[in-house]
Amino acid sequence: MPLTIEAVPVLETNYVWALHDGSRCVLVDPGSAAEPLAFLGDNGLELTAILVTHHHRDHTGGLDEILARHEVPVWGPRDERIEQVTHPVGEGGRIEIDQPSLSLTVLETPGHTTSHLMFHDDHHLISGDTLFSIGCGRLFEGTPEQMQASLDKLSRLPDETRIYCGHEYTLDNCRFALQVEPDNTALQARFERVQRLREDGRITLPSTLAEERAANPFLRTRKPEVIEAANQREPGTGKDPAAVFGVIRRWKDG
Repeated sequence: MPLTIEAVPVLETNYVWALHDGSRCVLVDPGSAAEPLAFLGDNGLELTAILVTHHHRDHTGGLDEILARHEVPVWGPRDERIEQVTHPVGEGGRIEIDQPSLSLTVLETPGHTTSHLMFHDDHHLISGDTLFSIGCGRLFEGTPEQMQASLDKLSRLPDETRIYCGHEYTLDNCRFALQVEPDNTALQARFERVQRLREDGRITLPSTLAEERAANPFLRTRKPEVIEAANQREPGTGKDPAAVFGVIRRWKDG
């Protein structure tokens, strides 16, 4: 059966992604146990594996309870802070799962944390907290140079790649992005769509890489409009993408 990807909302803004074929399921970043366990039960799904992008508690907090009920492999970064990982992977590694049929390539994307991973195939990107829709993660452990390099890794992925990130932040991200690029028509249109979705109580994900390239300021640090906005915010920033990224990230954090 074809792969289905569904969002299981947990905590305040997190999504646990459930990748399944109608009978077997892989969970991504279970920050809580109750909701994904209920999803498995309600849909008659057998859990076969768990993927983890990084060590933050809102992405790992449900691991112990889920593993107590389902003895499955856990794929994730080489990081002693995630002791439940049984299959550590790194840059260029492959995750091969038979059921549901998954073959994912690993990207190491430090910035939000030092050991953050993303997973992708030809059609999907599980981005955790590195890339959000119209945003990116805070730099809790990394540098602007690291995060810029991490985001640059997306340049080789096709426009139609569907982005599955860890949080429902899109509406707030659009509001900030419009401060950076108020005249960006793609961003304006995205903001309008996102507003309608949230008013209807619907999620804003997945987005596509094409949408992010057109409207996400953190993927547009080489664009003249974003460079100009960064230099207006912090005069003398220049054109270096990492420097521009750093200004935009501090602006967002402010």
